[in-house]
Amino acid sequence: MDQRTTIVEAEPGGVPESLRELAGDWGADQEVFRHVHWGKAMMWIFLLSDTFIFSSFLVSYMTMRSSVTAPWPNPSEVFALEIGGQPIPLILIAIMTFVLISSSGTMAMAVNYGYRGNRKATALLMVATALFGATFVSMQAFEWTKLIFTEGVRPWGNPMGAAQFGSCFFMITGFHGLHVSIGVIMLLIVASKVWRGHYDRRGDYSAVEIAGLYWHFVDLVWVFIFAFFYLW
Repeated sequence: MDQRTTIVEAEPGGVPESLRELAGDWGADQEVFRHVHWGKAMMWIFLLSDTFIFSSFLVSYMTMRSSVTAPWPNPSEVFALEIGGQPIPLILIAIMTFVLISSSGTMAMAVNYGYRGNRKATALLMVATALFGATFVSMQAFEWTKLIFTEGVRPWGNPMGAAQFGSCFFMITGFHGLHVSIGVIMLLIVASKVWRGHYDRRGDYSAVEIAGLYWHFVDLVWVFIFAFFYLW
């Protein structure tokens, strides 16, 4: 009887203390995770869900490529770029990868300067990161144009082998390119706020770090796409 009375006192209304504290934190707009900004926590949750989507795409691609009976196009030939009359395998893809990986460096520096309170350096580095991203998307658009109008690749088929090649390529690289485009827009918006001193007045540069998390994720996903799609 005493034990039952103790339980009722510890958990009024039948709701555990831990759940009531969690509900109170959410309702009071507090940081839900101890010492973690709520925006950063939500970004991590979003990136986790996006990881599942990209993983499903890549696993489906590997399964399809392993099971098709038609010959799969050779990436070294399909993605070769003719320079000086000589085809150079994967040269455009290598430049795209270098540009995107370099953008992670400028983004990391922007976050560093943001927490130092250097408004000008943070904004300029974020703009540089956005320019790297825009360059990547532009080169990807050139790659798509070459494949569609020169090579005759379509989502439903291509003249170089397995019909599934086109659908896999346009879906995976297109979905990633959409992420990069959204990231470029987000970086420019945050950079403009940094330049105007918005985060100085708030005394919080977490938005720069949150944008950096998204951008590093996009770069990491490209490494896997590059390895599985272009090198395999």
